[in-house]
Amino acid sequence: MTDSAHLLQQHSFVELNARQRARAILDAGSFRELVGPFDRMTSPWLAKQGVVPQADDGVVIAKGTVGGLPVVVAAIEGAFQGGSMGEVGGAKMAGALELAAEDNRNGIPTAAVLLLETGGVRLQEANLGLAAIADIHAAIVDLRQYQPVIGVVAGSVGCFGGMSIAAGLCSYLLVTQEARLGLNGPQVIEQEAGIQEYDSRNRPFIWSLTGGEQRFASGLVDAFAIDDKAQIQQKIAGLLAKGLPTLNRSGRYEHFLQRLSQLDTTTQIDPQTVRTLYEGEQS
Repeated sequence: MTDSAHLLQQHSFVELNARQRARAILDAGSFRELVGPFDRMTSPWLAKQGVVPQADDGVVIAKGTVGGLPVVVAAIEGAFQGGSMGEVGGAKMAGALELAAEDNRNGIPTAAVLLLETGGVRLQEANLGLAAIADIHAAIVDLRQYQPVIGVVAGSVGCFGGMSIAAGLCSYLLVTQEARLGLNGPQVIEQEAGIQEYDSRNRPFIWSLTGGEQRFASGLVDAFAIDDKAQIQQKIAGLLAKGLPTLNRSGRYEHFLQRLSQLDTTTQIDPQTVRTLYEGEQS
């Protein structure tokens, strides 16, 4: 098959909205949405600040199967308020993870897939959003004792702020070339450290540091996929089939501290140097 024919057979995952992404990764006919838009679980805080709320608060929760394995999916809508997490959307995600953990304790195996397109906490909801993200963190740590929690960062928003910590707590992480993953977003870094340190308009520079391909090459995520619905579903199914990791990423802090000690942080780090240093490592 030629490259052009192969491209014609691909169907973009990045171009889908959150609900379409959730449906795309689940086995055909297994999608069942929970607390959907017709339940009108909207933020009570946005309208008071002149922001039009969304009927599902930008978080889609669904149950179904991937490769025949029961999962709950939480998909964040990056097109709504930059995928920011508020009180309602955060409660939906945390509640879904908590119920999945309870299912496991009752003998019903249920894994989770988090589709993360988010800038982190919703500034309009301040501490309520922070508390919601903390609940999500706790729920991930609880559930991953029983079944894998798989984080997927596909693009185009990326995954930043408190939700990047949620990504780090996942059992496995899957990214595409279009993805970005980091604690602080480019504009925040530029604002705090200056444009000489980080130019938020320099897209090749940004992706060379925090892009999906770089994160995979430097061993900070577990799997890499092209922007194709079928391949992403296959990769998720493969990670679910692996079962629980021997040691979660968050338990490997000594390894990552040792990594940092190898870098000269007094100078701007070259992306290729990072790749070379960590090449061949297992996540």
